[in-house]
Amino acid sequence: MRLNSSLASSTSISCTTFNILAPIYKRVDQLNQSNRESHSRDLWYTRNQDILELLLHQRSSVICLQEVWVANEELANMYHDRLATAGYDIFQLPRTNRRGDGLLTAIHKDYFELVNYRELLFNDFGDRVAQLLHVKSLVPFPSFNGKQDVQQEVLIVNTHLLFPHDSTLSIARLRQVYKILEYLEAYQKENKLTHIPIILCGDWNGSKRGHVYKFLRSQGFISSYDVAHQYTDSDAHKWVSHRNHRGNICGVDFIWLCNPTRSNSRKPLRTSWVEAVFSIIKYQLQKASIAEDNKAFAILGGNLTYSGFCQELQKVNLMGIPHGLSFQETKELWVRADLARNGVFDYEKLKKTWNMRTVDQSKKCKERVMESKKEEEAVGLKVKKAVLFPQETEKGLWPEDYSLSDHACLTVQFSLVKIISSKNFV
Repeated sequence: MRLNSSLASSTSISCTTFNILAPIYKRVDQLNQSNRESHSRDLWYTRNQDILELLLHQRSSVICLQEVWVANEELANMYHDRLATAGYDIFQLPRTNRRGDGLLTAIHKDYFELVNYRELLFNDFGDRVAQLLHVKSLVPFPSFNGKQDVQQEVLIVNTHLLFPHDSTLSIARLRQVYKILEYLEAYQKENKLTHIPIILCGDWNGSKRGHVYKFLRSQGFISSYDVAHQYTDSDAHKWVSHRNHRGNICGVDFIWLCNPTRSNSRKPLRTSWVEAVFSIIKYQLQKASIAEDNKAFAILGGNLTYSGFCQELQKVNLMGIPHGLSFQETKELWVRADLARNGVFDYEKLKKTWNMRTVDQSKKCKERVMESKKEEEAVGLKVKKAVLFPQETEKGLWPEDYSLSDHACLTVQFSLVKIISSKNFV
């Protein structure tokens, strides 16, 4: 297999995301599942040196790694030393409760300077974490108005979501993404960042068919790889990036991009969260209904009381378990669903109301654009190129001779683009 050529350029920035499979999780003997790569220094040392060779060959402006074996000082120092020597500033964040692995984000000093760094500890069922880096580009991008060159600021997030061991974890995974977006909103307001692109990198442990993907799309994020290759949301099998421990292959590694936009051009974050949760609820109840010989669950039919609503959620393990809906979340869902304020709710009526609001919101947005005589120009990022390594994964195949990780390495190249935006982004 051939290494990808570097996507670094003097007129662009590039970003790589890669789950490098921590040796404490890598199985080396299928017959003996407890035999892990961490037991053999020669194995994990050689593999991680090869991973570093790939990363240094690509020389991306930003490198976001997941499943770095941070508990092993020798391996952690290997990444720090070699990346630092190559000109990177390194930021490392272990998962909570001493899980052993964590995140590592490296920004190249030739491309970015750090403005701020934040750590997000979810303290949740999966001990997941995220890194937020506020950076300013040092690349001399030419301006669009003939004035001085642009020093573009960008928000970059690196994360690794909970693996969906079963479908009852959908709420926990969605909540992790919600926390990231909520934190980003708060950070932008706190720092008065009105026009700034956002890049979300990581192992999202879910495909384009999942609720996390749809939730991020509803909030204005685009999958950089799919944009580069002109794939639609329904092209779920055009590419893969992971062969999991069950032997299944799917695309789960994303570099999401959200450019500055008009303040009212997308739904409020909490509204999207509620709609996504109801979508999960309906999916789970439909699946359970089929499993029980098409027995109709009450929530999919007519009117339902609050106590009945809670009972339905408990039937499919979306409530009453540590990673399920909390009492406060369930109560909020109910308040939003009881449209007539009469103590009952009808899911189909709720969906119609959402659809009407979406159409109305779209019309109002168009009217505001037509009425506005002066819009403010912002600078965003444009996807120029995106590649996966190994190359076979771009065709939906997993090569048997690939041994760097159980994930592919995704690298995306961006250039600056002028965007028409309102003054109030957040």
